[in-house]
Amino acid sequence: MSGFKLQRLGMLMEPQAENPQEVEGVLNPAAARGPDGELYLFPRLVAQGNYSRIGIARVRFNEAGDPVGVERLGIALEPETDYERRPDGSGGCEDPRITFVEPLQRYVMTYTAFSPRGPRIARAISQDLFHWERLGLSTFPPYHGIDSSEIDDKDACVFPVAIPNPSGEPELALLHRPLFPGTRPEETACDAASRDVDLDRESIWISYRPLSLEPRGPRNLSQFSRHRLATPVSPWERLKIGCGTPPVLTRHGWLIVYHGVSEMEGPSKEVHPLCYSAGVMVLSKEHPQVIRYRSSEPVLTPELPQERRGTVANVVFPTGIDRRDDLGSPERFDIYYGMADYRIGVARLDVPDVLPLGGVAHAPDAKV
Repeated sequence: MSGFKLQRLGMLMEPQAENPQEVEGVLNPAAARGPDGELYLFPRLVAQGNYSRIGIARVRFNEAGDPVGVERLGIALEPETDYERRPDGSGGCEDPRITFVEPLQRYVMTYTAFSPRGPRIARAISQDLFHWERLGLSTFPPYHGIDSSEIDDKDACVFPVAIPNPSGEPELALLHRPLFPGTRPEETACDAASRDVDLDRESIWISYRPLSLEPRGPRNLSQFSRHRLATPVSPWERLKIGCGTPPVLTRHGWLIVYHGVSEMEGPSKEVHPLCYSAGVMVLSKEHPQVIRYRSSEPVLTPELPQERRGTVANVVFPTGIDRRDDLGSPERFDIYYGMADYRIGVARLDVPDVLPLGGVAHAPDAKV
């Protein structure tokens, strides 16, 4: 194979007309294999008023092994804490990612908690995927004098094993996307195509903390140290990038499928219509702060009607990934993604024998 091949397998899940918990969308799911070997999805379920819960559903497969539908099993998380709810009754638990973290022998869910302060990264743990214990919000050190608790943060996921931090110590590593003021696509879309990218503010970050299940403790175990990983470099992602699927180990290193945002071309009724596409990034196995490969072109762009029309038009948003070891295909991954913030689609990603030529793999501190 000459490159990363991605094939759509179809739409997997959409809102049930009679279900008030899903009236505004079913989207952006986490995916995880349970202790029973079954694959479970954790979609964001959006009720009226943009009130979001995290559901749980079992994936159904056809005789060929392709995912074709789901069996809804209920709710995994519902807004309960002050960091998940707003005084007006809105708020939510949104856009989860789930990883089985081997040193902890627990599933770790990272999700966006939406409160009056805005989106923040929250964490929960489980032994069986059905019973979850909240660990609270992730915290980070100040940034250039800015209190990080005042910075919006989203798109978080963790590595399944201990990762060496910049000092070489094995720790829990988190990928995430701080939303510094002035860096949202809606704010930067009006800038010229040649605008300068702020390397500190418009990036995916990798952060580390000691391995522990405790939300707080000695050495402030709830707080992560933070380092820049990747920033927008290609036209298809010039307005923003964000982490998508949790990292999984392949023959080439740690694979993530991430999203990038650009402006739509051609006439539109919107002032600055946006397009969310998906690309591939491969990080070094030994040193994940090193980028070995990165898509210069997207592997998935909005093309289907379900991807072009919905709550937010022109969006493919990868969040779940499943290695198909059950089919004897460890280099095949099924990617679960949001379609226009309303439905869920699935696509097959095949990892090539060698990394393609031409992938953008700049150092984090390189000038862009």
